[in-house]
Amino acid sequence: VAFVVCRSLEGLKTFSYLEELILDNNLLGNDLLLPRLPHLHTLTLNKNQISFQRKLESLLDHLAEVVPSLQYLSLLGNIACPNELVCKEKDEDDYQRYRYFVLHKLTNLKFLDTRKVTRREREEALIRGAFMKVVKPK
Repeated sequence: VAFVVCRSLEGLKTFSYLEELILDNNLLGNDLLLPRLPHLHTLTLNKNQISFQRKLESLLDHLAEVVPSLQYLSLLGNIACPNELVCKEKDEDDYQRYRYFVLHKLTNLKFLDTRKVTRREREEALIRGAFMKVVKPK
C-alpha cells in the first residue's frame, strides 16, 4: 500500500490487475483519465476537484468504459456530489437525484459513497436517471 498525492495517473497502466484504488485528497479534477483497469471494483475519489454535473457525466461515461467491474464508487467531498456537508444550499433531494444519475450511468454499482444501492434506487435510476442531471443556465 502506498500513499501519494498525485495529479497524474499515467503510471497506473502497468497495474492492469488492480482491484482497489483510493485517490482521496488529491488534486484530481474533471479531466481525470484512468487507463483500462478491468479488475478494478473499488474506486474512491473523495475530496478532489471534480465539479458540476456536466463534467461529472463525461467522467462517469469514461469510468463505465475503462473500469467495467466497478462496484464501489465514492465521490464525497467533491462539488459534483451535492450534499449538506459540502454545500449548505444542497439537501437530501439533491443528493438523491445525484445518486439516480450516477446509478443510471454506472449500472453495476453496489455501493455509492457510503450507502448501499437499493433495488428501488436501481429501478428509479433505470426509469428517471437520465433526467436527473442538474444543468445550470448559462
